[in-house]
Amino acid sequence: MVHAQFDPTARQVLAAAAVAAKTRKNLSWQQIADVSGLSVAFTTAAVLGQHALPEASAKAVAELLDLDQDAAMLLQTIPTRGSISGGMPTDPTIYRFYEMLQVYGTTLKALVHEQFGDGIISAINFKLDVQKVADPEGGERAVITLDGKYLPTKPF
Repeated sequence: MVHAQFDPTARQVLAAAAVAAKTRKNLSWQQIADVSGLSVAFTTAAVLGQHALPEASAKAVAELLDLDQDAAMLLQTIPTRGSISGGMPTDPTIYRFYEMLQVYGTTLKALVHEQFGDGIISAINFKLDVQKVADPEGGERAVITLDGKYLPTKPF
């Protein structure tokens, strides 16, 4: 049976325990994703409390992280989503994404609507990828791909 969480506290506590186990065992998010059988972005979001994992994935992740059966069950519940509480984020990495949306949000909206019409890009039928690539000018660049299904607004 599918269950939903309406108080994010339980998933936040589980996320903290999972991250502590990940650190203690010196695991990467990719290694955790490998046992889940799902993408690294989806698995990371799930362990951090933003998605439900399928039963087999939840059990495999819990086993890898030495989490108990209750944790495996909780990983399968549909969470209350949204990891940024109360206004502007203060973490520098998260703030930079906020800043990017502040600067480019209206541009993204204008380009999406011009190319697709009135509607939204789904965060449910969605894929996320993060890649580190060499910068031709030296150093490294982050390439972040947000790949969501376009859902047109339907008049009713």
